[in-house]
Amino acid sequence: MNSKITEKIQNDEVLVKIIKNFGNEIYLVGGAVRDFLLGKKTFDRDLIIMDEDAKTFAHKLAEFFDATFVSLDEENKIYRLVLPDKVNYIDVTNPIENSLEKDIMRRDLTINAIAVNLKTFEVVDMCGGITDLKHGIINCINEHNFVDDPLRMLRAYRFQALLGFELSHAVIDAICKYSDLISKPAVERINYEIIRLFSGPFAFKALLNMDKTWLLEKIFPVVKELKQVPPNTHHHLDLFHHSVETVKQLSGIFANSSAEVKEHMLRVDFGGETRIAHLKLAAFLHDIGKFSTWTIEENSGRHRFIKHDDVGAKLVVNVLRRLNFSNKQIDYISKMVKNHIYPSQVMSPPEINEKIMMRYIRKMDDCAIDAILLAQADRLSARGEAVSDEMVENNIENLNKLLNFYMSVRDTLEPLPKLLSGNDVMTILNIKPSPQLGEIMNDLHEAQISGDVATKEDAVKFIRKFEMK
Repeated sequence: MNSKITEKIQNDEVLVKIIKNFGNEIYLVGGAVRDFLLGKKTFDRDLIIMDEDAKTFAHKLAEFFDATFVSLDEENKIYRLVLPDKVNYIDVTNPIENSLEKDIMRRDLTINAIAVNLKTFEVVDMCGGITDLKHGIINCINEHNFVDDPLRMLRAYRFQALLGFELSHAVIDAICKYSDLISKPAVERINYEIIRLFSGPFAFKALLNMDKTWLLEKIFPVVKELKQVPPNTHHHLDLFHHSVETVKQLSGIFANSSAEVKEHMLRVDFGGETRIAHLKLAAFLHDIGKFSTWTIEENSGRHRFIKHDDVGAKLVVNVLRRLNFSNKQIDYISKMVKNHIYPSQVMSPPEINEKIMMRYIRKMDDCAIDAILLAQADRLSARGEAVSDEMVENNIENLNKLLNFYMSVRDTLEPLPKLLSGNDVMTILNIKPSPQLGEIMNDLHEAQISGDVATKEDAVKFIRKFEMK
């Protein structure tokens, strides 16, 4: 392991510059060491400076790298340097009570408590973190560290989602014991851990295990409602497990997607995390409207959830606002919840044509790919007795046709022109601002999306119909 760490550090351009130009006693600790041992690339380096004030040293590094200096925690002397590329970061701090041992023993998990002396390359592993990495175990150093900072309980699941490791019995017992404390950390910190959790390929595994320690319901109280909706002829799983299964299926679909689809889904367009992370959160919440719309037909016994997509899109706004998600994040996730059935509806008529598919593309715009992936994951997660293999295969095949059509035309698409303004419509129809005007503008936009209106003359002719109403 020592040689692997040495090699990784010697090949890290940022660390090599620090070693060559600064003679201080410095330890690399935490995530960077963990990632190096796992053979992964890292952009975030945590440094413990032993022989100089952390703030003074951080300013020197900032000047050397022409980096932006940020004070993260003045009381605990934690400073961040954002390098000019805006990709690489360096966090600098002094050890707790000037003791490397005490600092390490106060950390969250053993796999994050391995340190390396950048001068001698000596590896300091007091808690067995290297062994836990080898065996794929997420272990705590001391359960009381969860009490000191309850967010660490959520971090344990975040790392499970990212790495797929198993939680030790000690971690599980501690989280069961202290899960009530999860309300103590600032909601912004919980928000950050949640979206990072959903970025992991094993998010579904973390969600199932969070449920076993009651932590999931404390963060997402709506889970209690999901659990009350049982399996039915179209769903082989209860609603909670269907929701988690949708996250799992989405992870698999993404992993097997084309390079172009992956590139789109890995974009960071809102919230500091990828679209796929946000789409997996949407997948988890896509059916939250079902509990309040749930009815059972007397004659057939069929379970119905009429307009659950519309209801869910509204409910998810409150769920995410409580967790302090941004408006952009909420708008995206709400849009996905509202439209998770839409792609399948588009591709269900007996005769599917390019006009129908183009209308979908115009309506969904930059979210066309996202909604198709979610619809596929939803389809693969519902395999009740009334759902045949042929139905599933046809649905997935048609959704792939829609996806392929979008990929073939997306580079040629131009924004729809604004043919008439609200003032134009009011002048032509001799009406004043009113709800009716809004309805007319929406109808005009829908007609453009459908291709029924293409020119200004078409638009005028279209709105003239409203004169007779």
